[in-house]
Amino acid sequence: MATDVTSASSQLNRTAILIVLALGAFILGLAEFSMMPMLPLISETFNSTPSQSGYAISAYAIGVVVGAPILMLATANMKKRTALLIFLSLMCISNGLSAFATSLEQLVLFRFLSGLPHGAYFGAAILLASSIAPAGKRASFMSKVFMGLTIATIVGVPIVTLVGQYLSWRYCLAGAGALAFIAFICVYYVVPNVKNAQPSNLINEFGVLKNKLVWSILGIVIIGFGGVFCIYTYIADTILVVTESPAYTISIAMVMFGIGSTLGNYVLGKAADKSAIKTTGMVLVGTIIFSLIYVTASHNIWLLYGVIFFIGCSIGLATLIQTLLMDVSPNGHAMIGALVQCAFNTANAIGPWVGGIVIAQGAAPNQTGYVAAALFSGGLIMWFLSYLQITEKQSVLEAC
Repeated sequence: MATDVTSASSQLNRTAILIVLALGAFILGLAEFSMMPMLPLISETFNSTPSQSGYAISAYAIGVVVGAPILMLATANMKKRTALLIFLSLMCISNGLSAFATSLEQLVLFRFLSGLPHGAYFGAAILLASSIAPAGKRASFMSKVFMGLTIATIVGVPIVTLVGQYLSWRYCLAGAGALAFIAFICVYYVVPNVKNAQPSNLINEFGVLKNKLVWSILGIVIIGFGGVFCIYTYIADTILVVTESPAYTISIAMVMFGIGSTLGNYVLGKAADKSAIKTTGMVLVGTIIFSLIYVTASHNIWLLYGVIFFIGCSIGLATLIQTLLMDVSPNGHAMIGALVQCAFNTANAIGPWVGGIVIAQGAAPNQTGYVAAALFSGGLIMWFLSYLQITEKQSVLEAC
């Protein structure tokens, strides 16, 4: 007789399951974030402008937006291990194809395919982590899955940036495909292949779309988080053109961003267990301030490192938003997992796109800080609307 995920996880090691899930997140972080510092290399390979090469980033994000809801709903009632194995297979194949692209158009297409399993994997992994978490530890358990992505920004992205600079960016994508194969084997042997404790109901899943509060919280991400990607995408160009530092300092900047995102993910994951909504507001205010500082700090490499570190801390918003949505919508968590990934990757498409437009109009790469501050401000407005709705609901419940 099949047991649920919670009882199965008591027999296996929860830590081992989380490490394996985080490995998949590490690969996704590597595949997604490594493209930003490699944009100059891709432009050189295909003789394209930075704005044209940026389509490879936007294509990945669009792939996530398309693939997340389709794959999450299609696999909602599958055993979690089976679903994760499907997603890892897609990650392996698509990253391998990207490594052998012979034109920018091919790379854009394969990057779109690479994005398809991204949101679905994260959604399934986070739901699994949530289901094995002890009482009161849900947010911190989910943050451990995200930790794989943030570690990728510390270790993986700087390493592949150096590999790309001294060998070829193609090795980086081929490596992501190889790691996906290793993760496939690890998931097969570590994650319990058990049925979902609560079978998904399509009516409940789509019912989430009627919740106005869900959309206002997602708006925090769609608008606000675009600021992170707006800055991150053009860090390499900022360092080379504005700071005028050697190419190797790009890798150091990636490490600083990664350390910030890992620390932010850990600290904000703990804070989310207490008050996710208040913590989210404080983080957004901080990101606005540091985005503005980024513009002038970019003229000094040491100041730039510090600002990039604090911008990286905002990656912890991922856990906060996931927690908020699960709190305000007790049902339809498969759809929520898909919507969160759609929102973050819509932001990933908007940020580079808006930043690219500003640069194409003659702005310096560091002036994307102003654009990022505007995007974060939009996210803060959406946060305020969400905060009003949440406090109103809490008042009604207390009155009852």
